[in-house]
Amino acid sequence: MDIKGVTIHNRYKEDETMINKNEWQWTRKPAAYTIENDKIEIITNPHTDLWQRTYYHFRNDNAPVLQITSKEMFFSFVVKTTFESKVRFDQCGVVMYLDSENWLKASIEYENEEFQHLGSVATNNGYSDWATTEIDASIKSMWYRLSRREDDFCIECSIDGKKWKQMRVVHMYKATGEIRFGIYACSPEESSFKATFTDISLGECKWLAHDGQQPDIE
Repeated sequence: MDIKGVTIHNRYKEDETMINKNEWQWTRKPAAYTIENDKIEIITNPHTDLWQRTYYHFRNDNAPVLQITSKEMFFSFVVKTTFESKVRFDQCGVVMYLDSENWLKASIEYENEEFQHLGSVATNNGYSDWATTEIDASIKSMWYRLSRREDDFCIECSIDGKKWKQMRVVHMYKATGEIRFGIYACSPEESSFKATFTDISLGECKWLAHDGQQPDIE
């Protein structure tokens, strides 16, 4: 795989690598963070978010984003998130941030003491969507797997890192060659919380090719 600086670690499977901490690059740094090979912590800043145009009539592009770069066209990136979110819209998860108007993210977004939103946002050419489902507010950890097949992407989630559920399949128009992907955390309202990222790995694409269907005959 075309990833510079990755190192093999004995706890990973043969088709997985652990990312060298020196390969991470920031797009906007948070006020406080730590980066190690096996764990990353981010303390969010208040009034930070990623959203473009659609429905809410505002744009926000100031969330801390930490990513690696790759030209590899087929891969799966896995990360476990653990979070202490407590204020509405607090969120952390997986991201592919190409530029301010083209990006993809998935996370749990805190709502209240009863429920949260597990969802994903795809932003193409400056317009965001949001696909969600409600989950219990007691959930404080989630795994994500971001898989690439050329310029198409699949996001999956898992409670235990073993059984995966599909969240979204999406085409990203600007993801035609080298891309950046990784993690993010933010607090859109007056809040700050700690997000912890562990079990980070990069490996062969787990999103299998699909034979598809024959076109309809008119």
